[in-house]
Amino acid sequence: QVQLVESGGDLVQAGGSLRLSCAASGRVSSINTMGWYRQAPGKQRELVATLTTGGPTNYADSVKGRFTISRDNAKNTVYLQMNSLKPEDTAVYYCHAQLAVFGTSIKVNYWGQGTQVTVSS
Repeated sequence: QVQLVESGGDLVQAGGSLRLSCAASGRVSSINTMGWYRQAPGKQRELVATLTTGGPTNYADSVKGRFTISRDNAKNTVYLQMNSLKPEDTAVYYCHAQLAVFGTSIKVNYWGQGTQVTVSS
């Protein structure tokens, strides 16, 4: 019923920038939270940034001042602008949304398929 489609992952040199996008499609009624997580090889998935409707924006300490999360509510799309990228930012980035579909008020967690970000030194 709902799909999260990510785009924007790429290979970039250290110090460069990338912009990730994630669009929620399908029978989306209301969105509570959208955000980004990442998973590097051999490591657990970790929060990068989340944006809650009418609530706070959260960033991992490691990305504060370099990454900016934003949302286009009309398009049900969340963006992650990543500047001053470092090799340690290399990971698969996953979009997450907590939302309700039409006909219910129950919020459910959805995940995208992931997009690879590789930062070369």
